[in-house]
Amino acid sequence: MAHLRSKRWFGPRDVGGLIHRACLKSLGISDDVLGNRPVIGICNPWSEVVNCNLHFRAMAESVKRGVLQAGGLPLQFPTISLGENLMKPTAMLYRNLMAMDVEESIRSYPFDAVVLLAGCDKTIPAELMGAASAEVPAIMVTGGPAEAGVFRGRQLAAGTDLWHYTDDLRAGRMTEQEYQQLEAAMIPTTGHCNEMGTASTMSVIVECLGMSLPGSAAIPAVDGRRHAAAEASGRRAVALALEDLRPSHILTPEAFENAITILMALGGSTNAVVHLLALAGRVGVDLKLERFREISNRTPVLVNTRPSGDHLFEDFYHAGGVPALLKEIQPLLQLGARTVAGVTLGDQIDQKGTSNRNVIAPLTSPLYPQGAITVLHGTLAPDGAIIKRSAASPALLRHRGNAVVFENFDDMASRFDDPGLDVDSDSVLILKNAGPKGGPGMPEWGQLPIPKKLLKKGVTDIVRVSDARMSGTAFGTVVLHVAPEAAIGGPLGAIRDGDPIILDVEAGRIDVDIPAAELRRRVGSQTSPVPKYRRGYGALYLDRVMQANVGCDFDFLRKQAGESAENEPLGLFTGWIGGW
Repeated sequence: MAHLRSKRWFGPRDVGGLIHRACLKSLGISDDVLGNRPVIGICNPWSEVVNCNLHFRAMAESVKRGVLQAGGLPLQFPTISLGENLMKPTAMLYRNLMAMDVEESIRSYPFDAVVLLAGCDKTIPAELMGAASAEVPAIMVTGGPAEAGVFRGRQLAAGTDLWHYTDDLRAGRMTEQEYQQLEAAMIPTTGHCNEMGTASTMSVIVECLGMSLPGSAAIPAVDGRRHAAAEASGRRAVALALEDLRPSHILTPEAFENAITILMALGGSTNAVVHLLALAGRVGVDLKLERFREISNRTPVLVNTRPSGDHLFEDFYHAGGVPALLKEIQPLLQLGARTVAGVTLGDQIDQKGTSNRNVIAPLTSPLYPQGAITVLHGTLAPDGAIIKRSAASPALLRHRGNAVVFENFDDMASRFDDPGLDVDSDSVLILKNAGPKGGPGMPEWGQLPIPKKLLKKGVTDIVRVSDARMSGTAFGTVVLHVAPEAAIGGPLGAIRDGDPIILDVEAGRIDVDIPAAELRRRVGSQTSPVPKYRRGYGALYLDRVMQANVGCDFDFLRKQAGESAENEPLGLFTGWIGGW
C-alpha cells in the first residue's frame, strides 16, 4: 500500500502526522486503521432543496457499508447541491463552481479514492469534471428516477407531461383545478426526473463512459437495488484505490465515442452535448462539436422513452437497461474501452438482450433512422448549434419563416401571449441574450412557449431558435446552443423582426436570408449588454466562461497541452503544520 495518498497524511511519525491522526481519532477511529487502510471519500450533495438528492444520506450509508466490507475507511464529505427547479437563474450557472468545489476537496483531503453520489442533472457532470481534474480514482453512483405519479389514469413523465398540460391550460383545454391536481400528483417520491431528461441521460452516459458499475444507471431511486449498487460501488472503490485506476485511464477518446453513440441511441438530452464537451476538455480529449453530428448520422434511436417516445426511464431499467442497449448497438461501440468495474465495456454487454422490444428496439428496426441530436452550422450559428430532431416535428425540419424576435427573457415573458403579437404558424421565434454570458448561465429558456393565439388555433409546434438550453424533458422543433451567443456579438444578436430564417436539418444548416454585407454591418454595430454581475462568483463566471460549442467550462479549468496530472496538494508534508 506504499502508493496510497493517505499514507502521506497518516503515516509520518512527526507533528504533522500526529495532528492528522488526532483529528480522526476524535471520531473514534483507532490508530491501527489510520495509514493502513485505503481512505475512501464519499462526495455527498444531499440537500433538502433538491428533491432528486433527498435519499443520499441513506445511500451514503450503503456506500460506507461496502467500503468497510472491502477493508477501507469511508469518510463522507459535503459539496454544494445543484437543483435545476429551485436555483435561479439556472443550476448551469453553478455547474463549474460545484466542479471546482469537488476537485479541490478531493485533491486537498487524504482520499485514496472517491465515490461520487450524484442525482439532479448538473450534479452529475459537475462531479465528474471535478473528479477528472483531481485525478484520484473515482466511481459514481447516480440517484435513480423518481416513481411515476398518476394523473387521469396515466403515468406522468414529470417534465414532459408538464409542458403538454401547461399548453392545455393556456389554450383553455384544462381548468385551474385540474392543473392543481396535476401539481399534487407530479412528483410523488424522491429521485430525479423519470423520463429521458438530462439526469436520466447523464446516468446512462456515466455507465457507458465506464465511470459507474454496469446495470446501475436506471435503477429507481426507491428500489432496494439502488442501495445494493451503492454498496457494491463502495467495495469497488477500495479496489480502485489499490489498483490506482484513475479517471484518465477511463475517460479516453474511445470512451467519449461510446458516450456520444449511446446518447444518440437513447433519444437523450441536448444538455449532454455541453457536458460531454466540458468533461472532454478536463482530460485533454480533443472532442469537437462536429463529431456529434458524425456519430448521430450513423446511430439510430432505439430507446422508446419520453420525450422522444412513450415510456419512462424505469421501464428502460426493467427492459434490461444499459447492458441490454449495449448489445443492440454493439457494432457501433469501442468495446475495448476500460471501465471502473475492472473489465472492458464489451464485457458489460448483456448477451441475453432486452426483455421488452417495446422499450428497446433492435438496430435493424429503429424508432428513428438517425440519432436523436444533430449539429447545425450556418450564417446564424458560425460556431454551431444543435437540435433534437427525435423530439421535433418532421414537417418543420426543413422550414423557412420570418423571425419574431425577443431581445431577452423579460421581453419574451412580457409579449409572447400578447394578442397583438405579429406571429403565425410559419414564424420562427428568436430569443437572444440567453447564452452562457447573456443569461447568464445559459438557462433552460430555449423551449419558448407557443403564443396563446396559436395554441387556440391548434398549433402545437413552431420553429424556435436561441442561444439558450432547454430541459432534457422538453420537445419541439427547437434550435439551441447557438454559438457565438448574442451577448458577445454573435449573428443571432443582429436578427430583426421579419428576417427570413431557413432551417434545413438534413443539410445541417441554420441561416438568415439577408445579404452577407448587411449581416456583417449589423454584427459590427452591436453593443454588448451590461454585465449582470460585477462581483463574486458571477463576475468570475462572466469573465472566464467559454461558449457552448466547447462546453461552457472556465477556460482556466481545461487541461492544457503537456499538462501532467497532479493529485497531490502542495506544501503540506514538510513535517510541521504552520498556523496550528
